[in-house]
Amino acid sequence: MSDAGVPLLRHGPPETVLPPEPDEVRAALAGAAASDDPVAAIGAVCERRPVSLEAWASLGETLESAGAPPALAYAAFRTGYHRGLDRLRASGWRGSGYVRWKYPSNRGFLRALSGLQRVAGRIGETDEAERCALFLVQLDPDWPHPDSSGPRG
Repeated sequence: MSDAGVPLLRHGPPETVLPPEPDEVRAALAGAAASDDPVAAIGAVCERRPVSLEAWASLGETLESAGAPPALAYAAFRTGYHRGLDRLRASGWRGSGYVRWKYPSNRGFLRALSGLQRVAGRIGETDEAERCALFLVQLDPDWPHPDSSGPRG
C-alpha cells in the first residue's frame, strides 16, 4: 500500500449552460412585448417556436402583469419549465448540478421556474411552490437574483 494518498480535487457540481435563443426569437419577443396586444403577440411567438424558454417565461410574466387568471400564467410557466428540463437534458444535465442565472441563456428556464413558484403559491399549490423554491437554490446557490424576481412584461 502506498503512502502517497489520493489527491482529491474539488471541482464542485457540474454546470450546465443552455444554448442561446436564436436572434429572431429575441427580436420577435421584443416586438411582441411592445405591441398593442402583448399576450397575443407573445403567444404567437410560443406557437411558432414552442421550444423557446424565453417565450414561455415572457408569456407567463405578461399574463401576470395583465391581471389574467393565475391558471393561465401557471400553464405558461409550467410549459416553460418542462421544455426547459428537456433542453437541459439535451445539453448534458443529468438531474443535478448548477444552472446559474449569471449565464443569460439559462434565464428563460430560471424565469419559468421562478414564475411557476410564484403562481403555484397564489393558487394554493404550496407543496409545488416549496419544491420550486428549493430547486431554484439547488440550481443556483446565489438565488434569488435582484433582477429575477417578480413579473416582467
